[in-house]
Amino acid sequence: MSVHPLTTHPALDAVAEAKVQLAAALRLAVLHELEEGIDNHFTVTLPGRDDRYLILPFGRHWSEARASDMLVFDEAGGTLEGEGVVEMSARCIHAPIHRISGARVVLHTHQPWALALNMLQDNRLVPASQTAAFLCHLIAYDDDYSGTADTVEEGERLARLMDGKPILFMKNHGVLTTGDTIAQAYRRLYKIERACRTQVLAMGAGRLAVLSQVIVEKVLAPAEEETHSTLERDRLFFEAMMRVVDRELPGYRD
Repeated sequence: MSVHPLTTHPALDAVAEAKVQLAAALRLAVLHELEEGIDNHFTVTLPGRDDRYLILPFGRHWSEARASDMLVFDEAGGTLEGEGVVEMSARCIHAPIHRISGARVVLHTHQPWALALNMLQDNRLVPASQTAAFLCHLIAYDDDYSGTADTVEEGERLARLMDGKPILFMKNHGVLTTGDTIAQAYRRLYKIERACRTQVLAMGAGRLAVLSQVIVEKVLAPAEEETHSTLERDRLFFEAMMRVVDRELPGYRD
């Protein structure tokens, strides 16, 4: 099987590559049980623009996402390129977060373990594992769920709550991650689900052994001889995951 590294696609321009990676991320979310069929949304800022976004048209199952399916929309919800429509909450939540935060990628799901934690009275992710220790300081919290998003003002409210943090826990709702690249945002989404799963499982078994602040700071401190940067780890992670999709759910590159 041929390998498709993210950095060596001379025949593809940036838009085409973004579409391929977005389709891969959607199919990966199915393999990782992060999706709800046709609901929830992944969006990417159109390369070369700051006011247009790529998305899978509403009504397509994430397992059948293809690069050629992706449409381009704006904050008004209009379809500018491609065929299909943009579901309202994608426009109302995602477009304002892109605009206000500057995030190139916004991923929102109701993935089960993150949602399970956000259904609890105390929904904070705590540094009781190494993975959680890496993530806790990146999370903002929305503790005031008020129903489905049907106005741009709701997305603006969420963007202000994030205040520069790349992950948002949405009480009684789900989770949202952002990033400069699809690789970065998807790795955060994947890691958050695993950290939430282990915390919820451990909470059911007994009292959590939370790491001290001293240890958390030690975990977060870069090692003097670190082999790979965080961005390099994001890239390697997503390249590996794309190879999984090539094997398990091929066809997303079409």
